[in-house]
Amino acid sequence: MLAIIAPGQGSQTPGFLSPWLAQASLLEQLQSWSEEISLDLVRLGTIADAEEIRLTAHAQPLIVSAGLLGMRALGATEFSLTAGHSVGELTAAALSGVLTENQALSLVRERGRAMEIAASVTPTGMSAVLGGVRDEVVKVIQALGLTAANENGAGQIVAAGDLEALARLGESAPAGARVRALAVAGAFHTSYMQSAIPSLRDFAQTLTVSDPQVILLSNRDGERVASGQDALDRIVAQVAHPVRWDLCMSALKSAGVTGVIELPPAGTLVGLLKRAIPGIETVALKTPDDISAARDLIAHHGKVGS
Repeated sequence: MLAIIAPGQGSQTPGFLSPWLAQASLLEQLQSWSEEISLDLVRLGTIADAEEIRLTAHAQPLIVSAGLLGMRALGATEFSLTAGHSVGELTAAALSGVLTENQALSLVRERGRAMEIAASVTPTGMSAVLGGVRDEVVKVIQALGLTAANENGAGQIVAAGDLEALARLGESAPAGARVRALAVAGAFHTSYMQSAIPSLRDFAQTLTVSDPQVILLSNRDGERVASGQDALDRIVAQVAHPVRWDLCMSALKSAGVTGVIELPPAGTLVGLLKRAIPGIETVALKTPDDISAARDLIAHHGKVGS
């Protein structure tokens, strides 16, 4: 059984789209999406520096467009399940048929803007806690008034909230763990993002969605979404609630997934999966050079008769 997964914010690096845009049809598609959402995705994905693509309003549309381009290049139809980490949920929603590609990009454009505005209200940030025992790490995070905003499994939990509290976390890491500050501009997936929800919900109400054509997992709890509207409601609410990627990975195993392809900018989620569930075969689709390996994986794990 094959799953396609999509990474979240922070996975982008300067120039990472350049190899993909050597294919004329993909360049033309990205130019079209750029016009659709009034954001130069081509420039952001090729010559923009790390600081510019770190901006939430830039990073989120860039990551979703990258995933959709990678899927177009791969041309896969034989997958049975899809999921995305944080903003990658919008990529997954498009792969599942809940949203069209243009809808996903328009929605992520609004999401990025709304979350960037919310992040500007109060100085906040995020830090990764690597290692330690899950319950003990969460207890320390909560005792400092922080939120376990991303529970990524494989010994990785991301704390988010007040910068002073994050500094204290860094000075007194939980037993057996180390803390690494992340280069993000806010406490995403916490109550600090609550002010982003009204405008995002208003925009979402203008979209006509379809029910998923493959299994679509939710970041909230790793559960299958029940309908297109359920998927959209969850995507809107998720900006202010923790990501449970650990539960998504458990759901992959429970569903019987044997092969996983991570779309560009790939690498992070496959790394987590290899540590958490080493029995699943994976391919990180980082550049077009990885397409051959991905297609081999599809041949072994994709739907029979598709």
